[in-house]
Amino acid sequence: MGKLILFVRSFLRNAFLKTTKPVVFSTKEGALRGYDPVSYFRIGSPQKGDTNFVYHYQGSAWHFTSAENLSVFKADPERFVPQFGGYCAFGMSRGYKAETQPSAWTIVGDKLYLNYSFDVRTEWGKKQTELIEKANNNWPTVKTK
Repeated sequence: MGKLILFVRSFLRNAFLKTTKPVVFSTKEGALRGYDPVSYFRIGSPQKGDTNFVYHYQGSAWHFTSAENLSVFKADPERFVPQFGGYCAFGMSRGYKAETQPSAWTIVGDKLYLNYSFDVRTEWGKKQTELIEKANNNWPTVKTK
């Protein structure tokens, strides 16, 4: 009986580790935890989107504060989708996907980057250019894992 339990634990652990995460970080609230990606650029702060203004893109539901922001996103989604599918830029620089908080963000070179937390964002900011380069190199491999 003990060997069976060890086998099942090992099997489940390996199965869990091999599962892939979606390309875009999403929760039950949608991409960006339901925040409007356009608001980061137009208002300069994250704003919670409205479920009345939703657009499905890259397998996730994106929410917007207004019909105008929804329209702007639809016209050029790649301009507003955060880098690395909204996963943590610091984590991606290390080769893995980590969840993010909408309030831990930075715009660099007209691109939106999110981080796991304010503390992680602070650390990421210390070597931002170097870590963005590493994350850019890791993303093609990690994107579909």
